[in-house]
Amino acid sequence: MRYTLWMAARHIIRRARLRAGLTQSEVAARLKTTQSAVARWEAGGTSPSYDAVARVVEACGFGLESRIVEADTAEWTLAQLSLRLTPEQRFDQLVRTVAFADAGRSALGVRGEDG
Repeated sequence: MRYTLWMAARHIIRRARLRAGLTQSEVAARLKTTQSAVARWEAGGTSPSYDAVARVVEACGFGLESRIVEADTAEWTLAQLSLRLTPEQRFDQLVRTVAFADAGRSALGVRGEDG
């Protein structure tokens, strides 16, 4: 699974534990901590540091990598372009998009949600 900047530490910890097939108690034992501490991390009750998350992931038998990659700004660019349009232009664009999707479904013999 690919994680992003917006992925919370609790999701990473829980995903690593479940992927390893471990209980919270088993992870806690490997880290020499308590099951309740692991439960708090997974529930988002506390926010462990990056190093702590990496230790949990390693205790589950995996590694945690961080990379700096190019930002994907495609959606933001589309939103900015859309904001330059008037509400009427955006509505017309929506109508054309729906018609295009309907034509594609029709060509493939796929029914839409209302048909």
